[in-house]
Amino acid sequence: MKIVIVCDSWADGNGAIVATKRMMKELEAKGHTFTIVTTNTAKYEGDLREVPGFYLPGVKESMQKMDFQFGKGKTKILKEAFKDADLVTIQFPFFLARKSVSVAKRMGIPVMAGCHMQPQNFTGAAGTESEFGDKIVAKVFKAFIFGRVNAIHIPSVFGAKLYQGFGVDAHFRVVSNGIPREYVPKKQKRPELFGDKFTILNIGRHALEKRQELLIDGVLKSKYKDNIKLLLCGKGEDTEKLRKRGEELPVKPLVDYITMEDKLSYLNTADLYVQSSVIELESLSCLEAIGCGLPCLISDAKHSAAPQFALDERFLFAEDDAESLGKQIDFWYENWDELKKKKADALKMAEQYRMDKCVIQMEDLYKDVAATKDDSGKDLKPGLVMGS
Repeated sequence: MKIVIVCDSWADGNGAIVATKRMMKELEAKGHTFTIVTTNTAKYEGDLREVPGFYLPGVKESMQKMDFQFGKGKTKILKEAFKDADLVTIQFPFFLARKSVSVAKRMGIPVMAGCHMQPQNFTGAAGTESEFGDKIVAKVFKAFIFGRVNAIHIPSVFGAKLYQGFGVDAHFRVVSNGIPREYVPKKQKRPELFGDKFTILNIGRHALEKRQELLIDGVLKSKYKDNIKLLLCGKGEDTEKLRKRGEELPVKPLVDYITMEDKLSYLNTADLYVQSSVIELESLSCLEAIGCGLPCLISDAKHSAAPQFALDERFLFAEDDAESLGKQIDFWYENWDELKKKKADALKMAEQYRMDKCVIQMEDLYKDVAATKDDSGKDLKPGLVMGS
């Protein structure tokens, strides 16, 4: 198939773009071809069509740090990009999406949405947290795209139910973003950086919604803080703030961006992964962790799908509660031997999210949507359907 991906930005600034690139690469290996419509944040050697980009007042600084722009829908560019396409899939519910849906429909090309964000991502970036604001943003997303397409790819049941609750009546196909192939268990020597400490790992953009500062508070609450090494791997608007707060810990933490080599090493040798984020439509970092067999201690945040990766209730802590996090850290410190045995359970869970399985499910979805052009495909009725 010839597939057109419409994606406001193409830089590796957030998980949605990273996940999209990973899946595209897998599908290219299966013989599918792609055209990318995006802004000038792009670096792609294939067929790329550039649209103008812009920022919104109030979130410009945050967007620049993420290397993200909104795209402007230009009819001529879109028509040229969509020509002879079997399918158009739109990755963000913004201004570019609205125009893209209209052009694709006028050209008679099947169009679908990829859902990679929730309203809370947008309101959080704007520095607000309110249910009313979330409802307003959800209505905008629905008007721009989710209420105008028949099929939506979404990576979690949590996400599908979230948008159904906002009144989106579409065919939601649940397909995980998948565990990248390089995230597998490997026998590696523990880095000297860890020493003999109980090592807690967190990987991701340093931002308010990710709640890395809570990890520092949680370790400070632990009875064993003198023997805990905290790794906050990533970068973002909160990096310097986290470094300053990290000075309060008795064991100097690592607060820095790391190489892929170090990332795989840490995932294979750390003792515990902690996911503290309060907004996750799936959680790429948890996928990567369990892919290497690293158990995840996860916030039970109401706006997060990440709790699905908790091996049992002992791997959950109360949202935004440093006391609760500290207690769970203490529990696993005191049951360190059992925690090591939980690696097998994490790897068993990971099997359902391996890329081989997910890419087949995504390919099936694309074929189903493309087949609606001549009504020869499946009837994509509204509802929640698990990829299989």
